[in-house]
Amino acid sequence: MAALGAPWPAAVGVSGGGDSVALMLLLADWAKAAKHPDPVVLTVDHGLLPHSQKEAERVRKLASATGLKAHVLTWKGAKPSSDIEAEARSARYALMGAWCDEHRIPFLYVAHTEEDQAETFLLRLARGSGLDGLSAMQAVSPVPVAEYASISLVRPLLEFGKAGLRDFLRSRKIEWSDDPMNGDPRFARVRLRAAWPQLEQLGLSPSRIADAARHLARARTALENMTESYLQRGTRAGEDGTVALDPLRLKMLPREVGLRSLAAVLSRVSGEEYRPRFESLERLFDSVLGNSLAGGATLHGCIVAPAPASGQVFGSATITVTRESPRKVREPAARQRRTS
Repeated sequence: MAALGAPWPAAVGVSGGGDSVALMLLLADWAKAAKHPDPVVLTVDHGLLPHSQKEAERVRKLASATGLKAHVLTWKGAKPSSDIEAEARSARYALMGAWCDEHRIPFLYVAHTEEDQAETFLLRLARGSGLDGLSAMQAVSPVPVAEYASISLVRPLLEFGKAGLRDFLRSRKIEWSDDPMNGDPRFARVRLRAAWPQLEQLGLSPSRIADAARHLARARTALENMTESYLQRGTRAGEDGTVALDPLRLKMLPREVGLRSLAAVLSRVSGEEYRPRFESLERLFDSVLGNSLAGGATLHGCIVAPAPASGQVFGSATITVTRESPRKVREPAARQRRTS
């Protein structure tokens, strides 16, 4: 980290498990050697298990013994009965992101490892994710909560294995705890971990899968760069939020880049965080390239139509993308009074 120059000042998310405890100590050592402020330790009491408060307090005491300040963030309110993994993850990032935002800490470190990278790849593959979903977790990316996306999530351990981190802790005579939820077979990630021996017999080791994810990440970066180039040259944004696009340039792009470019324009105009459904996007894309929009089409909260004469910034073929007006809620018909 010292050679790369770690993003700082920072907080570190610590669950009490071996990975996050090791990261906490590594960051503390690095900050001391670099004469930087200590990292702030954040731990979340998720309230999903009876001992969660006790575990959060244990993390606080461990951080204090290391000379670090720690804050316990409590997930309050009703807990989910389904999709617990995803809901708990969102709650953790929301709590830590809010704390960092309030205290003006721009970087939040987390202890994702090479095994986590490989597991994420396989879980997303099982869900049918495309290139973006299968791409590797990045070393630095926004916190995955829209409200706190200005906080950067930093993952310095993506090329390190769990075994090495635990060896490091043993060398320091530091104990860690394993969350019982990590052994609960209700969760897909737990079932996947149980299958690692069989996967490795087939040559599917965590390191090999993580390498594949990194290869896809490079391909994704190349596609994103090509998409950005088209957006700069083949689109024009108006003051009213309408975007004009050049379908001739769009037609010259590789199909994947063209689809990404159209999706980016739709998301920009509509303000939607997520991309439109792929099947619908493809149909619209083919209509744009085939000059078959006629009076226009709607998708993702946008109206896509041939540009009027005043908006033909790319010639007569110009297409405009305009935000669709909110649909008015239809009032129920008033009841007619009966007359005698």
